[in-house]
Amino acid sequence: MSFHLVGPADDVAKGSVRSVEVDGVEIAVVRADDGELYAVRDECSHAAIALSEGELDGCTLECWLHGSRFDLRTGEPTGLPATEPVATFPVEIRDGDIYVSTTPSNGVNP
Repeated sequence: MSFHLVGPADDVAKGSVRSVEVDGVEIAVVRADDGELYAVRDECSHAAIALSEGELDGCTLECWLHGSRFDLRTGEPTGLPATEPVATFPVEIRDGDIYVSTTPSNGVNP
């Protein structure tokens, strides 16, 4: 599994989301309220809207259009209307930089 540099860890403050493109895949990098970094496909599985433009609540990211919510740890929807999960990606911090793999950690095809 290969990891790609997406930027300094300090660029993603607690409670914020940053959209990045890695190997042609749009990814939302999130520093959740627990301080951990997560990476999910930056597209709602319900309406193909950028999740990075939504609201963050704890470890849940909400799509701004219809209110679908996704668990950042698993990609599973936690609120309708979405019923399909979004891809989640492994994240590593190396020397203060964020690295993300484009190989999904939850088996969902990005």
